[in-house]
Amino acid sequence: MPDTNRRDAAAAPRTDLIRRAEIQVPSVEFDADMQYFTDALGFRLDRIWPADAPAFAALSGHGAAILLERSVSPTPVALRLYVEDPAAFAGGEAELTTPGGHRITVEDADPQLVIPETAHEFVVRRLADSDSWVIGRAGMHYRDLLPQRLGGAIIASHIRIADAGPVDDMVHYHTVGFQLIFCHRGWVRLVYEDQGPPFVLGAGDCVIQPPEIRHRVLESSAGLEVIEIGVPAEHLTTIDHEMELPTPYVRPDWEFQGTRFVLHREAEATWGPGRIPGFEARETGIGEATTGIAGVQVARRVPGVAVPATQHDGDILFGFVREGSMSLEVDGHPRRDLAAGDAFVLPPGSPVAIEAPSDDLEILEVALPAGFATKVR
Repeated sequence: MPDTNRRDAAAAPRTDLIRRAEIQVPSVEFDADMQYFTDALGFRLDRIWPADAPAFAALSGHGAAILLERSVSPTPVALRLYVEDPAAFAGGEAELTTPGGHRITVEDADPQLVIPETAHEFVVRRLADSDSWVIGRAGMHYRDLLPQRLGGAIIASHIRIADAGPVDDMVHYHTVGFQLIFCHRGWVRLVYEDQGPPFVLGAGDCVIQPPEIRHRVLESSAGLEVIEIGVPAEHLTTIDHEMELPTPYVRPDWEFQGTRFVLHREAEATWGPGRIPGFEARETGIGEATTGIAGVQVARRVPGVAVPATQHDGDILFGFVREGSMSLEVDGHPRRDLAAGDAFVLPPGSPVAIEAPSDDLEILEVALPAGFATKVR
């Protein structure tokens, strides 16, 4: 029988032997395209051959390397250029074309973060109805809690890791306005830029990841479950290949684009009156750390105290049922029964009644902005 292990080992590429990599770009206008890349776009000519009738030109610049190849068959390719001031580049043109027909798209290298206007709606996402998980970044399983994203304003994900051990993650950061990680089940070991050595985030604990703070997921328990909230819904994740974590300095009060890092421990929390009678809540300090952009509380039932109908005037009010059960009655909608693992969004101005709350009911509540009013009806 053939030795498959030996064959697989022989076929595995020796990446340590790779000296360079280039993207092949065929050109029917070889000379004109080469001049366009060097003169108009600022690429550097590194190699060219053969000398008497050049047919290949290796060019590099702006973090890219291409191999221009003389061709009789037009096969246009697309190249993106990320520039600092698109309006000042090439007369503000968003798309350029080389003499050989290759398309050059001009993108903003530092685009402004845009948070779409919220499309308000009453949302209920029940675990029993939507137990569909997809494999996302770093092999983690994701369940979408807000499929319509409230018009692109927010994304909410239920994330789990089934097996204990190291997580295949890299140092990275997110270009976001607000991001929360709440540990629902199990534990996860994390490390953050300027926040000291790695630490364990346990069930009931949470962190906010300020815009562009470098961080990494190191390992988790079996059955880890976290709730991740991101604003806006579509945001960029960038790998940082240079920074090593932990950093050699600790700056807990350092602000990342106006937001401070927060690590909230359930075991150290103080419980006080909730925003709705019949509940008590623990404040996480996230509202203060984000200067009011977002607030996060965990509310739990106070047995024996009546729960009145209420309405709020915030923009986004997201809830996730951690424990227990209840029913939601929102004006104009059928009654919805919720249990642990279910998520919901309550639109502003709509009267809401929480019916039949169990004594062990506990709800994670995320509000944008942090400061809003609740009216008891």
